[in-house]
Amino acid sequence: MTDAGWVVGVDSGGSGLRIALARAADARPVGTVTSGEPVRTGPGGIEAAHLLAQVLPAVEAMLGRAGAGDVVALAVGAAGMATLGDELRAVLPGALDRALGVRRLALAADAVTAYAGALGQRPGAVVAGGTGLIALGTDLTTWRRADGWGHLLGDCGSGAWIGRAGLEAAMRAFDGRRGGSPALLARAEAWFGPAAGLPGALYPRTDRPAVLASFAPEVAHCATAGDEVSTGILRQAAAHVAEAAAAVCPAEGASEVALTGGLFKMGDPLLVPLRAQLAEQLPHARPTSAAGDPLAGSLAIAGWLATDTLRLPTEPQLLQLTR
Repeated sequence: MTDAGWVVGVDSGGSGLRIALARAADARPVGTVTSGEPVRTGPGGIEAAHLLAQVLPAVEAMLGRAGAGDVVALAVGAAGMATLGDELRAVLPGALDRALGVRRLALAADAVTAYAGALGQRPGAVVAGGTGLIALGTDLTTWRRADGWGHLLGDCGSGAWIGRAGLEAAMRAFDGRRGGSPALLARAEAWFGPAAGLPGALYPRTDRPAVLASFAPEVAHCATAGDEVSTGILRQAAAHVAEAAAAVCPAEGASEVALTGGLFKMGDPLLVPLRAQLAEQLPHARPTSAAGDPLAGSLAIAGWLATDTLRLPTEPQLLQLTR
């Protein structure tokens, strides 16, 4: 067991990179560095060299400010790790050993660090919702995953899903079809311009999921103002979120369910029906507040790895360890 020295947590996502430094014994950050430059993805997947070019100077600077000591464990949580992390898994163990002397390394999918940040090492389920949506659950023996399949195949109930459903209702109103919402049409035209030009404004965009998700708050606004179509969209989104949680939550024993991510900052228009759906679909599980975010989860995993107290299950695509 190593309880002296420093640990580092890294959270790599679509909006950039965050790195935190903490003592191994308590994993409370004493320094944090944020970069708005996302790690590039190339033919080999997530580019290890680009991640290292941002992480190593940040760690050295934080160590310099914090004083002497060695980094004894490091955890990287990355969006796309499960499917695009082969280069990271091949390169980072040796590179971090050479640069920092780190031999205890955890490489995790961002859903795993979201779980660790939200629930720690307790059995249950975590739904991480933002532009997309993924649910991850564990009984501390194996992981179970639901959704996270992107805006074309899934991410049901996510910001992109809500935004797309709201824009569909706007176009139905524009056409005069049933199921349309004049309120959403007005908000769509205020947001994107004339409705007839909406396909041309959306379809060529490479960041289409984020653009769709940008309209989700407008759906919540209209629901708050009494628009029945918007209320129905959020009720259906809540059902999808609860279905994802139910698919991964352990069926037996005491379990907790936590929600994390920007989607759930939408407030009561989504949370009220979601609480009802969770009570209906997961009566055996206890809803709880997320204790921390994915960066806190990365730092916690590094601390557990350093002190030989990591109990989360390891799986090659979700959580891989080097000791």
